[in-house]
Amino acid sequence: MTTASPSAAALRTAATPYLFLAPALLVTLAVVLVPVAQTVWMSLHDYILYRPQNVPFIGLGNFTRLLKDEVFWISLWNSAWWIVLVVGLQFALGLGAALLLNQSFWWRGLARSLIIIPWALPSVIIGLTWTWMYDFNVGVLNDLVLRLGLVDKPVPWLAQPTTSFYAIVLALVWQGFPFFAVTILAGLQTIGQELYEAADIDGATRFQRLRLVILPSIADVIMTALLLRTIWVANSLDVILVMTGGGPGYATHTLPLYAFLKAYSGMEFGYGSALALVLTALLLVVVFAYVRRAAKDLGR
Repeated sequence: MTTASPSAAALRTAATPYLFLAPALLVTLAVVLVPVAQTVWMSLHDYILYRPQNVPFIGLGNFTRLLKDEVFWISLWNSAWWIVLVVGLQFALGLGAALLLNQSFWWRGLARSLIIIPWALPSVIIGLTWTWMYDFNVGVLNDLVLRLGLVDKPVPWLAQPTTSFYAIVLALVWQGFPFFAVTILAGLQTIGQELYEAADIDGATRFQRLRLVILPSIADVIMTALLLRTIWVANSLDVILVMTGGGPGYATHTLPLYAFLKAYSGMEFGYGSALALVLTALLLVVVFAYVRRAAKDLGR
């Protein structure tokens, strides 16, 4: 009877974890890397649906085209402003809600349960609900501002460029702030009571306690939440698609929406893929900056 050599047994032991990980890795390669590779291939070709099978290779033609595309620059600016407003307001509202829910009051458990409702609702439902609320004729928002005397006639919130963008921002802020509230609340639970007591002994005001104790203690939680929401908001298009479809004009056009419309409405999959890759590259810059900062913190 032969026994395996020590080196063979050690090799088998070292390879076992990778064998268990292999199925997940293969699935990841199939559902992530293959579509990414296909997107890169399409971006280098003049790929338009219903054309003959011989798709011409144009190299960086789609990328040079977008540099001259006025709608691309409008969408890029809208996307940047969209991310800043939506993520910033979601964070501010979520932080306030988390600080409130961290206090002790008799219906706190119920409040913590109810606050997740906007986050749990499907985006299509949220888009339809807020579209109805903004409706020119029967919307509750117009009814409210008319009763308060703020306007003398109904406002077409989603039909004019000056208000449509911010109307959708408000809807997204309402949908996404519970994510920050729940995430930050979890971080607040990790802060030791002794830190609060030390701040009180030193005579710190509420704002000083927030700035010097709370925020530094949960800085890593906040940075991770901001990164995730930035990526999600930058890629979101469903609510915009339901509420305005990118209009009026290009007032609510964002980069992912423009890529989607080019690919699936204009059937220009090559150009749509180029737009999507530009968005991916910009987000990778944000992710790289975050990873670099995290690595620096770990090295301290």
